[in-house]
Amino acid sequence: MNTYQNKNIWIIGASTGIGKALAQTLANQGAHVIISARNKEALQDAAKEIKGTPLVKAFDVTDLDAFTKTANDIQTEVTHIDSCILLAGMYDPKLIQDMDIQTAHKIIDVNLKGALNFLYIMLPILNNQNGGQLALTGSVAGYRGLPKGQPYSATKAAIMNLAESLRVEQPNLDIRLISPGFVETPMTDKNDFEMPMVIKPDQAADHIAKGLLSNAYEVHFPKKFTYIMKLIRIIPTGLFFVLSRKMMAQINERSKS
Repeated sequence: MNTYQNKNIWIIGASTGIGKALAQTLANQGAHVIISARNKEALQDAAKEIKGTPLVKAFDVTDLDAFTKTANDIQTEVTHIDSCILLAGMYDPKLIQDMDIQTAHKIIDVNLKGALNFLYIMLPILNNQNGGQLALTGSVAGYRGLPKGQPYSATKAAIMNLAESLRVEQPNLDIRLISPGFVETPMTDKNDFEMPMVIKPDQAADHIAKGLLSNAYEVHFPKKFTYIMKLIRIIPTGLFFVLSRKMMAQINERSKS
């Protein structure tokens, strides 16, 4: 795929944030966008801001039956799905000892089980139509285990692993991994710290739009930040623990003030 013109792009997790901005960006570049999320009302509101007439399909990624029905419905309305992008996610930053176990289970359900549902449904569809692009969303938070990242970071590390396996197992499909840094969204509004090199959703959408047309397997951004995180990913474990403990001490100090 070297252009979005007249391509059918299904974006899951498009009611707010990066997904909504991406739908707007791709529609402006000539794509026929299909937008999905759990909240039908929010999706309909988002659709009003998107060029053309996007197809609105509300469902919950954790509901396999609803996911299957939605995919079947879409296939009756479009002849070919050129790209399917999974951006749906859930986030609740906590120290491990402070996490609510029910919320943790929901995060795993949405971020990881939702991704497995996505693959279970989309792989046969794309293979039956002889190809297409499939993009999973990880995060630089999945590069290493950082303080206050769990269980979100653990699910994103799993997505990275999953995408790598998929890339090897499915050579006939265009498998991509999206790894955002900090993006100003309702999700990151939960952070109680100053986010380094934070960008706006429309900037993230531009990075993704360009990256998915390139030959790069991983679309990561903003580069100045993600390369720092990639360096942290490869430093020796002992040094990583020294640095992360200093980070943890700063978190504890801020919590006392």
